[in-house]
Amino acid sequence: MHQFIVPHRRASFKTASGSALAPETKSAVPGAAPALPVVPAGVACRIVRQLVLEMTAMAGDRSLFRRDSRRSTCHVRQIAMYVCHVVLQLSLSDIGAAYGRDRTTVGHACNVVEDRRDDAAFDAFVSAIERVVLSVFGLAGIGSHA
Repeated sequence: MHQFIVPHRRASFKTASGSALAPETKSAVPGAAPALPVVPAGVACRIVRQLVLEMTAMAGDRSLFRRDSRRSTCHVRQIAMYVCHVVLQLSLSDIGAAYGRDRTTVGHACNVVEDRRDDAAFDAFVSAIERVVLSVFGLAGIGSHA
């Protein structure tokens, strides 16, 4: 399985001669490990949102679904925003841009999910999503929190 790195900023690599290499190409330094493929923040956020949606459907728990489908969609988006911020360490501005929302809306979503984690069942669900996202994207170790 391929693991992806989610960049905080646009990555550019320079060779000894000063020419730029694409992040997907091999390193110009002999013996160095090849660079991992880079996934833009918007694509990573869409992948996380789809994972949250699929796991919510698989859980089939009525407490995770609401009567109103619009509210259910908002909860999925809030969980996805929270996971993008906590696991992938993306900035609130980058996440907001990916979802077409303001950074303050992303901050509110993170607060809502954090408050709901007091419930043991919801906490276990979010923890499972975090583990899945971590296994898909790997330990990037980069972002605004590092």
